[in-house]
Amino acid sequence: MPKMSGGEALVRTLVREGVEVIFGLPGVQMYGIITAIRDTPGIRMITARHEGTTTYMADGYARAGNRVGVALVVPGPGVYNAGGGMSTAFSASSPVLLIAGQIPRDIIGKNTGGLHEINDQLEAITPVTKWRKRVLWPSDVSGAVHEAFRQLKTGRPRPVHVELPPDAMVEVADIEIPEPSPVDRKPAAPDAIRKAAAMLRAAKNPVIWAGGGVHSSNAHAELEALADALQAPVMTSAAGKGVISDRHPLCLGASLGPIGQLREYLDSSDLVLVIGSRFAAATPPAGTQVIQLDIDPEEIGRNHKKTFALLGDVKGTLPMLTTAIKTDGKISRPGLKETIAATRARVNESWDERDEPQDSLTKSVRKGIPEDGILIAGMTQVGYYSRPHYPVYHPRTYLDSGYSGNLGYEYPFALGVKVARPDKAVVSVSGDGGFGYYSGELATAVKYGINVVAVVFNDNAFGNVARDLDQDFGGQYEASLHNPDFMKLAEAYGVVGMRAKEPTDVGSLVAKAVTLDKPVLIEVPVSRMPRPKMWVRRAAWTKPAKVT
Repeated sequence: MPKMSGGEALVRTLVREGVEVIFGLPGVQMYGIITAIRDTPGIRMITARHEGTTTYMADGYARAGNRVGVALVVPGPGVYNAGGGMSTAFSASSPVLLIAGQIPRDIIGKNTGGLHEINDQLEAITPVTKWRKRVLWPSDVSGAVHEAFRQLKTGRPRPVHVELPPDAMVEVADIEIPEPSPVDRKPAAPDAIRKAAAMLRAAKNPVIWAGGGVHSSNAHAELEALADALQAPVMTSAAGKGVISDRHPLCLGASLGPIGQLREYLDSSDLVLVIGSRFAAATPPAGTQVIQLDIDPEEIGRNHKKTFALLGDVKGTLPMLTTAIKTDGKISRPGLKETIAATRARVNESWDERDEPQDSLTKSVRKGIPEDGILIAGMTQVGYYSRPHYPVYHPRTYLDSGYSGNLGYEYPFALGVKVARPDKAVVSVSGDGGFGYYSGELATAVKYGINVVAVVFNDNAFGNVARDLDQDFGGQYEASLHNPDFMKLAEAYGVVGMRAKEPTDVGSLVAKAVTLDKPVLIEVPVSRMPRPKMWVRRAAWTKPAKVT
């Protein structure tokens, strides 16, 4: 059995599991791991400028590349800083491994005031991890990492966490590196599949609701085959955008809201097949039958009582379900594709009639990005608007922050996306407030040649907040911003800077930027944007309370 340090065991296990890149920051308690990365072929580290960006980058890398993203931070404040990215990855069911240091083994939990000490670090990370482990001895490191990858490859792919003290990183022991963790993603039970197939065949007007689980399971072709066999239209959640092309004749898109054409279509359906989605945003009538296919038993039936369970992996289950549906012959729904086309046309007409600046800007951005380019939709007006209305034609080419909704995630996340997909144009859309969180990562982009195009819509404010406070709460307060000259900022970092003369010039600037193969910052000066009509129905907690 070979002798090696705990740090070497960790890095060699990562390499055996297929990891090629780590997003991290070197720190005093991490030297045993950092030197092992340096001395191990086949793996490299991209050093960020803030721990908060390491997990965002790892998440972007994981979701765009359909692989595990790995982040490395010091203990204590490093873990807290990384928490935002872990929250986003958790909400998006993204396979991210956070590796963190600890204080020296003998003083863990004693509250002695060691450098970077927090009590209890594992407890602090628990809400945004699927599994976590503290490793105290070098002989246990490879086994812990192996188990971390087993957790990442089975069940719902949410973040995991491994931490170890600095002494375990440098101490030497006899260590065997295990073979890679197998992928064990079982399909639903055959009896349940047969029952679901019978229900689907008997339905008069079924609808498929597809979510991000289709991406996670890489089941795009399987979804399309099922839709064709069932002759059922497909709606998607925001996380599910791209699971089926917006050009597919059975695709109804992702613009379902509380009112409108798609809401009427869904509410008139007698059965909804939910695939890889929490099904939190659709809320059909209580009497509608739902069949929910998901690998996470806790999600099945969570948001709709009348639910039949298909517990299993999407990619493994869909072909079996399709075969079962075909067993009794071909399904024909005359006029369905024409009805879908007419519904989509009415949806688009209703959007075109709105004449909102967010709409024209979203369309301009879409024109500037290649069809297979990747858009990172930020927490800003155009980002919000793009969720229902930005057309997507290829899997994993539209990515957002999930229900976590982290302001500022966009640019570092996009850097991770570009590392995973260097062959694709990658464009992040931010507001000036969000971009300011991690604008220092422009330096990371230049250092490593990560050629992301960052679009920043600049209204010198947290614009959404300022508008809501003015309209509903008697006036804004501390929502204005003092921004740098973004063109001088770009020059200082060594990136290409472009400034739009008119907001709708953004598309032509993006089209030019993606051809340069350099990091680019595009500033788009805008005025305050009106509240979109799609938000006409607002949650009670977003409005002032009425005292009676």
